[in-house]
Amino acid sequence: FHIVRASWLHSAGARSLGLVNRRSLKRFHSVISVSPAAASFAKTVFGIDSVIIPNAVTVKKMRHEPIVEKTPHIVFLGRLVERKGCQYLLAALVQLQRQYKGAFKVTIAGKGPLLAKLKQYADKQNLKQVSFGGFIEESDKPALLASADIAVFPSTGGESFGIVLIEAMAAGSRVVLGGNNVGYQSVLSDHPDLLVDVQNAKTFANRLQYFLEHPSAREAAARWAKIAIKQYDVDVVGKKLLEQYYG
Repeated sequence: FHIVRASWLHSAGARSLGLVNRRSLKRFHSVISVSPAAASFAKTVFGIDSVIIPNAVTVKKMRHEPIVEKTPHIVFLGRLVERKGCQYLLAALVQLQRQYKGAFKVTIAGKGPLLAKLKQYADKQNLKQVSFGGFIEESDKPALLASADIAVFPSTGGESFGIVLIEAMAAGSRVVLGGNNVGYQSVLSDHPDLLVDVQNAKTFANRLQYFLEHPSAREAAARWAKIAIKQYDVDVVGKKLLEQYYG
């Protein structure tokens, strides 16, 4: 199970699907959910008990030598759609440039239907620190994420896990900041200052400013991520998956 409730319509559709497939579902010996939120959805909507095994990342493939630049670098990487929250990042950046006098730069990487609207907004708000990098190939993701002093994933919901979070952690982003939704909580709850209410521009801007102003906080977040990412490595998760099939 990789899904959580995104809307009442989503839940209603899933319940209907569960009724249609109720006989088939009984034939499974074991069901896996990628997070507590996904497991709750499976139980509530489908009536299924499941074991929780997170998504995995190949850490050695994602890991990149740190890229440290003189100007702190904020990176957004994702689809430019409403749910991924890039519009809230830009609103926070407007607030940030009002209250923070230090230098920083921002890369918005990705494509999607909101691209033109987001560019227009950035121009209108005179966000000169922001550049739009367009689509990023998979092979280029580690280097981009390794250059991030703050990698920001401001999704508002509909996330069952946080694969982008563990990719950034594996690549070596110093700070991995996520929207405070149930999927991202499953990855970042042990470091709660990495979760933020992205729809509150002031709160969001303050959190960005805190990490920009405190290199020691960035270093602490990076140390935590280096340890935390080990549990998501494919060598660890893969064994748990195999146990479900052959254990």
